[in-house]
Amino acid sequence: MRNRFEFFFNRLRERLWVKPLIACILSVCGVLLAHLADSIPIDWKVPEIAQGSVVDLLKIIAASMLGVATFAVASMVSAYASTGQSATARAFPLIVADDVSQNALSVFVGAFIYAIVALSATTNDYFGKAGRFTLFAFTLLSMVAVILVFVRWVDSIARLGRLGAVIAKAEQAAARAIERRRRAPWLGGVAAGGAPAGLAVHDERIGYLQRVDMELLQRIAAGRGLRITLAVLPGAMVSPARPLAWVLPDSGASGPLEPGEIRKAFTIGPLRQFDEDPRFGLVVLAEIGCRALSQAINDPGTAIAVLGSLHRLYAAWTVPCEPKAPACERVAAPALLADDLLDDGFTAIARDGAHLIEVAMRVQRVLGEIGASGEPGMRAAARRHADLALARAERALVFGPDREQVRARHAAYWGAAARVGDGGSDA
Repeated sequence: MRNRFEFFFNRLRERLWVKPLIACILSVCGVLLAHLADSIPIDWKVPEIAQGSVVDLLKIIAASMLGVATFAVASMVSAYASTGQSATARAFPLIVADDVSQNALSVFVGAFIYAIVALSATTNDYFGKAGRFTLFAFTLLSMVAVILVFVRWVDSIARLGRLGAVIAKAEQAAARAIERRRRAPWLGGVAAGGAPAGLAVHDERIGYLQRVDMELLQRIAAGRGLRITLAVLPGAMVSPARPLAWVLPDSGASGPLEPGEIRKAFTIGPLRQFDEDPRFGLVVLAEIGCRALSQAINDPGTAIAVLGSLHRLYAAWTVPCEPKAPACERVAAPALLADDLLDDGFTAIARDGAHLIEVAMRVQRVLGEIGASGEPGMRAAARRHADLALARAERALVFGPDREQVRARHAAYWGAAARVGDGGSDA
């Protein structure tokens, strides 16, 4: 239930209208609360606030907040466009979900709605002495909130959409997904072993698997006397030809199964999501690095920064961790493979940066450090990618001493015997 709520909440965070709508509702509630103050017999305890002073303040807020909100939207749209052009379109949900920008827009729109509603109520003598004082206090608080939020937002919008900020957000999203998967390597179930067996459950939908409701599968399996083995993990591309899961009854006495019940546990959509898909964050970082290495941009420094982010993420993956006890013992899931994780992060960057000595050297260093982590599966995968990156660099680098530098860096981590490919050609 908690994971389902988090998934739904994260999708709401990617909608720009949610927080402004909440702010508008709170603004109207604030005006009504000020009116309720008139029903409390405290007139003699509060100072007299002239109606004209409240009206003047509300007019200032109403006149300025609409323009500020419009300016905020224009700045955010510009930052979103910059993200798609300089980084990758896959990072767009991360920028849209930026809390500082959404909170700023919500405060600006909420202050405008509050001023309009309060101004209409005040000019129609809706408030008494206590109500005007309460409304005056709320107005001052709203002005202070607008100023503080605006100052913080200006500092944030100057960075929003910049490559450094996008890389940082993609790394944070990938780190959260990796930590979640480390704590639950089989999504809260048990490890899948052996060849798949049982009834294959397919779905007519085509798209990416975004989430698996393991708790629902556990309830179905426990109620019907079944064992369910996932055939795909979040992030996989699914189609009618690819099974979602395999269902195996405990015995002939197992209850009847409706495949539609199993399908309800699988959330499929047109886009991948960061929440339960650690590989997606790695793919997004790799795309940012590859775009920086394109001939149109030619920014190897950004690719090196991406490699630094990948290094931290893979290092976090290899840190020993005690996984949580499986809560869904009747549902089995395959584990993420080290080869797949490194394929997502290094294949494209090693290919596009093979002709740049600084990128090729950094690829060898990061892969060598990952291989030194001590985790056997990760070490074997890192060595395979280091060999492939060396082969690409030997073919792409036209300057002999550059090739020798890459060979020496590779040999420092893996030994000279690990070198593959034809390194003698200048082609």
